[in-house]
Amino acid sequence: MGTLLERVRAIQRGEAPIPPIAKLLQMRITQVDEGRVIFQMPVDGRYANPIGTLHGGIICDLADAAMGTAFATTCEEGDSYTTVELKCNYLRPVWESTLTATAWVVSRGKTMGLAECEVWDDKDRLIAKLSSTLTILRGEAAKGRTLQP
Repeated sequence: MGTLLERVRAIQRGEAPIPPIAKLLQMRITQVDEGRVIFQMPVDGRYANPIGTLHGGIICDLADAAMGTAFATTCEEGDSYTTVELKCNYLRPVWESTLTATAWVVSRGKTMGLAECEVWDDKDRLIAKLSSTLTILRGEAAKGRTLQP
C-alpha cells in the first residue's frame, strides 16, 4: 500500500480535482515533497475584516490546508486525517498580497502528528506562524474522508 503523496502531486499537476475550499479561496499547491508542501493564495479586500485588514480566519484556512496536505503525504492509502487543534500566532497585518504558506510535518506517530506552517507575504515578511495537531483516521473512521482520486 502506498502513501497519499501521489494523489497530492496529481492535484498539484491539475490531474485530480482541487478540494472545494482550495478552489473557492484560489489556493494552489506550488511544491510537494513527502511531509512538506508549499501553497500560494492571492488575497485582497474581498477577505477583509471590519477594520480593513485580511481576516485571520483566511490565514488559518490557508495554513490548515497546507499543514493537512503536508500530513496527508505521510498517510497510507485508505487512511485519512483531521485537525484536532490549530494554534495561530499572527505577526503582522495584510491588506493585499500573494501569501505563501510553507508547511511541514514535525512529528508523526501511529495515531497522532504535529505539523507547523509559516505564512509569508509577497514582500518576504513573516505574517503568521501556526501549528496543528492531527489525528490519523483508519478503517470505519476514514470512510468517506479520504482524498478524492
